[in-house]
Order: sequence, then structure tokens, then C-alpha cells
Amino acid sequence: MSGSATASLTALNGVSAANELAQAPVGKALPVLDGLAGLLPWGGLRRGSTVVVRGSTTLLLALLAAATAEGSWAAVVGLPNLGLVAASELGVVVHRLALVPAPGSELVPVTAALLDGLDLVAVAKQPPAAEARRLSARARHRGSVLIPVGGWPGADLELDGTGRWSGLGNGHGRLHTRELTVRSRGRGAAARGSQVRLTLPGGRAISLPTDRPGLILPPDKPGVPPSDKPRLRQVVS
Repeated sequence: MSGSATASLTALNGVSAANELAQAPVGKALPVLDGLAGLLPWGGLRRGSTVVVRGSTTLLLALLAAATAEGSWAAVVGLPNLGLVAASELGVVVHRLALVPAPGSELVPVTAALLDGLDLVAVAKQPPAAEARRLSARARHRGSVLIPVGGWPGADLELDGTGRWSGLGNGHGRLHTRELTVRSRGRGAAARGSQVRLTLPGGRAISLPTDRPGLILPPDKPGVPPSDKPRLRQVVS
């Protein structure tokens, strides 16, 4: 299956097998939204690393946004209900996002093939520990970033996200912003841990101190340049 999975990937416009490319430098960081950079000891998603995401699909998509906007390809494995509209609103460039909703028994070979050809691979199901460690080793060797959703043995960094939506009034309104509290912990440079509150309206992230009320941006209005948009307004807690 891994051979056929690689063949399917190389059929995508702009994607080549890893052995046809110069290997990406392990350790170089892929960009993330500004509000997330302070959580990562490398200032971004370090190539070759394994970064676990828990508690928030919004956080997962936010991690993919800046990298895909700058030309990286990403994949999400095992999340059949992932919404492409939500991904796009958070800044993910969806034509650079490959989805494998139900890999079934081929989870490991499919994920391995994706790590060979793409920059970021999120996987929503943990295989047996030995196979999980082999996938992390493959990511290190290929210079890709493995992003498990939930848990993973020996991960370099773990991000836990909790949050709430804003926009609904008393029985009416529309959800338009997502406020997240994200905590990080890991090994090595990430061992000390960190915490940030941020708001994600559309594709933006605003880093906030954890001891202050949240700030949100009004949703984007068509035809209004960013510099002409209203100023930040306070959320009533």
C-alpha cells in the first residue's frame, strides 16, 4: 500500500516523492501564526519534530495555516469530519491540503508515504507504540513534521487547547471567533512549558496575556481593507 499511496501523492500537482527532491534540512522551522510562535521553542514547527495536539481541531488547523500559506503541503489522516470551509477560514490553503478520511488498516503505510512527500502530516489515530516511534523516526529522517492528534509516545512537544466561541447572543447570532487557551510542554528546549491565550478570527491569531480578558476582532467585511477595519473591542466575560 505504501507504494500505491506514494504514487497517488505524486499525481498531485506540485508534489514529488521525497527521493526526487533534495532533502529538507532537519531542524529548520516551518512558520506558524504569530500568536502560536511563542509556544514553540523553535519559533515555528521544527522540521523532523513530532508535535502532539490535544483538545481542539481549531488549534490543529491553526498550526497548518501559515505553512500552507507559504507554499508547504500538508495532510490530515483519520479525521473524516474535518471541515474544509473551517480550515479555509482559519487561513489553511486548502488546495495544498490532502485528506485521507478513513485509512483503516493502512494507517501506518499511508502516514509513512505522506511523510515521504509532504511537509506536515497530522494523524488522528495512534498506532501501536513501536510503529508510532518508527513514524516519528521517519519524520526526522525526511525533515517533515508529524502532528498526532491526541497522544504519541516520545513526542517532542505537546499542545493542549481549550476554548470557547463568541458571537451567539440570547438565542440568536452567528459564531465568528474562537478564543483558545493553549498550553505547551515537551522535552529539551520545550521542557519548561508555556501558555498563551489567543483569538482566531478567520486566519488571524492574537497572542494575549493569560491574566487579562480576551480581545476579539470583528469578522472581516468584504471590500474593507485591513487598515480600515474597526479597532479591537473587549469581550465581556
